[in-house]
Amino acid sequence: MLTVGRFSLTVMLFTLATCFGLGALIGKALGLNWKTSSLINAGTGICGGSAIAAIAPVIEADDMDIAYGMSATFLFDTVMIVVFPLLGRWLGLSDAAFGLWAGTAVNDTSSVVATGYAFSEAAGDFATMVKLTRTLAIIPAVLVFAAINLHLKKKESAQANGVKVSIRSIFPWFILAFLAMSLLTSLGLLPAGLVSGLKTISKFLMVAALAAIGLNTNFKSLCRSGAKPMLHGFIISTLVVLVAIGVEYMIGIAPYGTL
Repeated sequence: MLTVGRFSLTVMLFTLATCFGLGALIGKALGLNWKTSSLINAGTGICGGSAIAAIAPVIEADDMDIAYGMSATFLFDTVMIVVFPLLGRWLGLSDAAFGLWAGTAVNDTSSVVATGYAFSEAAGDFATMVKLTRTLAIIPAVLVFAAINLHLKKKESAQANGVKVSIRSIFPWFILAFLAMSLLTSLGLLPAGLVSGLKTISKFLMVAALAAIGLNTNFKSLCRSGAKPMLHGFIISTLVVLVAIGVEYMIGIAPYGTL
């Protein structure tokens, strides 16, 4: 597990830098607002819908921003589930190399699992472990975006009427609950039955939240914005795929390496 984490962190450093560095520049070049661009980048770089759902309230994104982020992320996830195993076999990747690639380049957790096991059982196991490591990036990402939003709000208030912005009012308090539950689960302090029940409730609430976003989304406005968000998602997803496999070749995992 430690070996998998070490190699996945190496690849993740490059993929996250690609998403949040080049992604921000691409979003700006396409004329997207920073919230839409940031959600697409976070969804692509970290954990799909979960990352978008975590970061959206922190940057005070509206339903349209969230809808664009979700649409771009889920669209390319669907494509990757089909294309990735074919590419992996064409490249002659080992189970470990493919699992690391899928775990760092495919967006949503369920899509990573589906993609990995479509290649092989061992690749699915590797991909799942890598994805669990990658998901932890939600924590620093939320805190960084909270700091960015605080800076922007202070700047806006100073330009408007000088009203001070309270850090307490915009701090992502839910992240403390996330850390607490992760710690309790990792230490085995919660009964297995309770953990299973909480996971079921969590999935239901996530689906309910996504349904609420859909019901509040103006699809006419969504279509009027054209293909720019989808183009942004396509470009950044393609770059992440290429960067991830490129780094694997550089560190000697691809094509035949083991972890």
